[in-house]
Amino acid sequence: MTVIERVDIAPRTGGFVRVAAGRLVTVVDVDGGQVADLYAWSADDPTEYLSAQHTRAITDSLFPAVGDDFYTNRRRPILHFERDDTPGVHDMLIASCDAERYALLGCDPDHASCSDNFRAAMAASGIGDPGFTPQSVNLFMAIPVDADGGLSWEPAVTRPGDSLTLRALMDCVIVVSACPQDVIPINNLDPTRVAIEVRDQ
Repeated sequence: MTVIERVDIAPRTGGFVRVAAGRLVTVVDVDGGQVADLYAWSADDPTEYLSAQHTRAITDSLFPAVGDDFYTNRRRPILHFERDDTPGVHDMLIASCDAERYALLGCDPDHASCSDNFRAAMAASGIGDPGFTPQSVNLFMAIPVDADGGLSWEPAVTRPGDSLTLRALMDCVIVVSACPQDVIPINNLDPTRVAIEVRDQ
């Protein structure tokens, strides 16, 4: 498979690609130990987007796995989880970080966030800022659930170069944020790079 586009995403920032239905998209944890917040939007309808809550309801699972589809807020499949070259730990429970989250953690008001990265990338993509941030699919993020339903925030266990591959099931815009979280240990307290690669069939 030939890489037809690659977007390198610096730590604490976001990027996007436009993907035709049928093409493959690989998200790469370049340096290891880095969470990547994933969003996908229909290229034809600015009101339809990947919805983690609808995906959980259809797949009957808290966490994504190879072979699953990801669904939109209209319950239509938008991405297929094609391949996982990581330890297989990903999250669909936690909201994207935002200014309010960092304020609660005692950070400066200008702390970078996945929500800001998402909205900037959507504006740059030509779709425009939708005015809200949907819940992301948090690739490489380790949020185990204990027997009592409690959550813990663990460092990502990916290694340098680990990646996963998705297949677009409709024409879409995919946004990825290299999560800026540096207060709790999900990025090993040191946010690093991610990349997006678009491949042909």
